[in-house]
Amino acid sequence: MLKLKINNKDVEVEEGLTVLQACEYAGVEIPKFCYHEKLSIAGNCRMCLVEIEKSPKPIASCATPAVEGMNIKTNTSFVEKARKGVMEFLLANHPLDCPVCDQGGECDLQDQSMLYGIDKSRYKENKRAVPEKNMGPLIKTIMTRCIHCTRCIRFATEVAGVPELGAIGRGEDMQITTYLEKSMQSELSANVIDLCPVGALTSKPYVFEARPWELKKTETIDVMDAVGSNIRVDTYGWEVKRVLPKINEDINGEWISDKTRYACDGLLNQRLDSPFINRKGKFTKCSWKEAFELIKSKVKSTEPDKICGISGDLVNMETLYIFKEFFNKHLNSKNLEFRNDYIYINPEKRENYLFNSSINGIEESDFIFLIGTNPKFEATILNARIRKAYLKNKTKIISLTDVGDLTYPYTKLDGKTDIIKEIINDQHSISSIIKEAKKPLIIFGQSSLSLKSSKYIFESIKTYLIKNKKISENWNSLNIISDNASTIGNLDLGFYQTIDGANQVLENLKNHKYDLVYLLGQDSLEFNKQNEFIIYQGSHGDKGAQIADLILPGAAYTEQNGYFTNLEGKLQKAYKASYPPGESKEDWLIINELTQIINEKKIFKNKEELESSMLNYLNLYKEKNFKKTNSEKINLEFFSEKILIKDKDYYYSNPIARASKTMFYCKNEKINLKSTGTEG
Repeated sequence: MLKLKINNKDVEVEEGLTVLQACEYAGVEIPKFCYHEKLSIAGNCRMCLVEIEKSPKPIASCATPAVEGMNIKTNTSFVEKARKGVMEFLLANHPLDCPVCDQGGECDLQDQSMLYGIDKSRYKENKRAVPEKNMGPLIKTIMTRCIHCTRCIRFATEVAGVPELGAIGRGEDMQITTYLEKSMQSELSANVIDLCPVGALTSKPYVFEARPWELKKTETIDVMDAVGSNIRVDTYGWEVKRVLPKINEDINGEWISDKTRYACDGLLNQRLDSPFINRKGKFTKCSWKEAFELIKSKVKSTEPDKICGISGDLVNMETLYIFKEFFNKHLNSKNLEFRNDYIYINPEKRENYLFNSSINGIEESDFIFLIGTNPKFEATILNARIRKAYLKNKTKIISLTDVGDLTYPYTKLDGKTDIIKEIINDQHSISSIIKEAKKPLIIFGQSSLSLKSSKYIFESIKTYLIKNKKISENWNSLNIISDNASTIGNLDLGFYQTIDGANQVLENLKNHKYDLVYLLGQDSLEFNKQNEFIIYQGSHGDKGAQIADLILPGAAYTEQNGYFTNLEGKLQKAYKASYPPGESKEDWLIINELTQIINEKKIFKNKEELESSMLNYLNLYKEKNFKKTNSEKINLEFFSEKILIKDKDYYYSNPIARASKTMFYCKNEKINLKSTGTEG
């Protein structure tokens, strides 16, 4: 520990801190523009000047290491004069845009100029002007406002891993730009908007929409992928205006993906706001009573084993739980499933479907082996953690398949399942790497679990890890990347029907063995409908609604409270920021009211009772002693095949994203870059 004096107070701080960090540790706030705790130190803005005893000049506190015996002063007239001089330089060329600037009200320059700005400028020269730059459909640029803090450049290079932003020119002629005047080829690109301390980089879809003080702010959970990023949803009346990151160091840090940030405009488009009945190929509006009575008549005239329910990607756990109760206890049917394809699952132990090493644990790993996954698109924030692990520890990364640019170097193999067989038989170089690594990460993607030999791949690798003591209480190397926000919740709640990992419900559905099909927010199912009566409950008029005979309008994730479990098994609650449009209802309420119509009794009296019952179920589930199985004794059939990464459309991955105008522009931009050959 170092002993310092800050503003005449004795302070002890850890070694290795800068003067700025030491001051913040002591509770003294230092103004800054270029410094950011997640980025490298630049020392550009000079706003963080402080006085050090025996130093003739003020020093930049962000770039000066704290040393034993320092006497630091941050509130003297000498420091104030120095900061005012810096502010005068920064404002010399800054346009008077505050009334029309989207950064107004949450601008660092605006805040600091209130303390250190002056009412007159001594500079009579003309202000410089910088032409606007094209940074794609997400980032609006007004570079005349730029103060050259270089936060955006450092983020793009260090965190996003796309060194496409840079500075050209010197002095007054310096400009920050993308080198080829194109959009940043990163799924994290829009985080530069949050980093920009002035209004040089702002949100293009949000331009002139609202002022910060007009918006209602709700802290909630993202559902665009299985990471469960913590976010803040800002609403104006019913409309969701923007989504911003909320800091959670265990999950997303302070970054979010572009899809998380911008797919929210899809909440306004193609919404279902009333029940509809399909009469001779044409949808007509009906009342809730009429819709429920129709379902009742269909249920009464259908055998329980001829009824099935399939849930979707964005369904919260309360809805899944009440839906399961409705099927099991009121319809006497167990035909429930969440998979819309033939993915292998082994739900006997919870570790068989979780990201067991945890998102934070990625940074501790010394070897990462990717099996049938492209984390850049499947879990963008998780991919950023892998890049951080590489930069921090020079972690060796191998992918069984070539998946293109992942923002970090990795060794590419040919993607054949024969390599897995060689590894578990200690006939491949990867075998020794796994054995020698202290904390290896074996990451399975959904593409590796949809093969003929998926069972062999998963179970044999797991057995191999157990045999080599890579699965223990201290560290579990077995990891699965789930595709969707509701996947782990479905597995925890037993929302599946499987023998030996197979998808029996989907197989029966494709063989037309069901007469009544209930799609609960399921918009990715592909099958040739024949005589099935299909009920669709969801928020958007998407693929599920198009094949339905009856549509029940539900609520989106921002319009109801609900629990979600992320890919590492953390239970988090999403909070209601808005409310459903028209006659739409919260999903759990629809099931509860439907049960009352069919059986004259609600399943739960209120939402609190539902939540309590579900949480008790989850606690019992986690405490359960599952039957231990030895994979070596299971009949594992090997097939020599190649793992092909499923080409999932990143920007159109769910009904909200498909209804988003911004995601449409992003997709078009990517197509244009591919066609012109300028894609990074």
